[in-house]
Amino acid sequence: MDFASIIQVLDSAVRLATPLLLACLAGLFSERSGIFDIGLEGKMLVAAFASGAAAAVSGSVWLGLAAGIGASMLFAGIHGLASITFRGNQLISGVAINFLASGITVLLGQYWFGLGGRTPALEGAARFEPITLPFAAALQDVPVLGPVYYELISGHSILVYLALALVPGSAWLLYRTRFGLRLRAVGENPAAVDTAGVSVLGLRFAAVAIAGILCGLAGAYLSTALSAGFGREMTAGKGFIALAALIFAKWRPWYALMACGLFGLLEAIAIRYQNIDLGVMMIPVQFTQALPYILTVVILAGFVGKAIPPRAGGQPYVKER
Repeated sequence: MDFASIIQVLDSAVRLATPLLLACLAGLFSERSGIFDIGLEGKMLVAAFASGAAAAVSGSVWLGLAAGIGASMLFAGIHGLASITFRGNQLISGVAINFLASGITVLLGQYWFGLGGRTPALEGAARFEPITLPFAAALQDVPVLGPVYYELISGHSILVYLALALVPGSAWLLYRTRFGLRLRAVGENPAAVDTAGVSVLGLRFAAVAIAGILCGLAGAYLSTALSAGFGREMTAGKGFIALAALIFAKWRPWYALMACGLFGLLEAIAIRYQNIDLGVMMIPVQFTQALPYILTVVILAGFVGKAIPPRAGGQPYVKER
């Protein structure tokens, strides 16, 4: 593999890792507050549909983004209502959201557009265009530095740069602010937070809302930046891969970036290299395409006992009288 091929694979890895990173950060905020969120997949899917549909109808990608975030927050509100207000089982609520999103996106897509659950192809202002960073063209021919800056760092949509900026932003919010301290505390010992006069339910709803916004960004990226419209089941398990990355990252933002980058790299390799010839044997395309999912199973099997989740995770809080 030459240097140009490496840059191209890494460039694809960045693009493919972006929705995983946004969903992983969404799960991080939710689970740090003690609310397990299996419904990342469903919120991403409904956001991708709403974003693609709104952008197709209006011709504006920004209206599409707003619609995607709104749809995701609506589903996040359902999850919060079921898990926090009514103290229901958080895992069952998340699974129900996934099923609801899977069905409603196909139903509405077929009813509105008659394209088998897909939205019309997006063009022009209905899509997020790549951004060329300053001096990228001028530095293009500089050895090593030029291709890295021009092809790998520059040329992504604004949501890619936003996702990368959210990693240090999330770390600062969780570990350097009063809100972050309280959020982490409510995931470990909600009774102590309540005793201090801070609303446990309010903090958990805030975390669920943040997760809804981030899943909305992830879904909108899929349909308006990575692809040119919505296709049925286009998330293809990315929400579950994001959950595996979250466990692998041990609920830390910077580790989440590295874990999602690894998944994105494996997916980029699977797309670019259909059959890998090792000399003594040929690795079939089916194996390379399954690599991200195989790694998901390996991580869940090997790290689920070592990565310790928030102690109050999955437990509804009942205020003592």
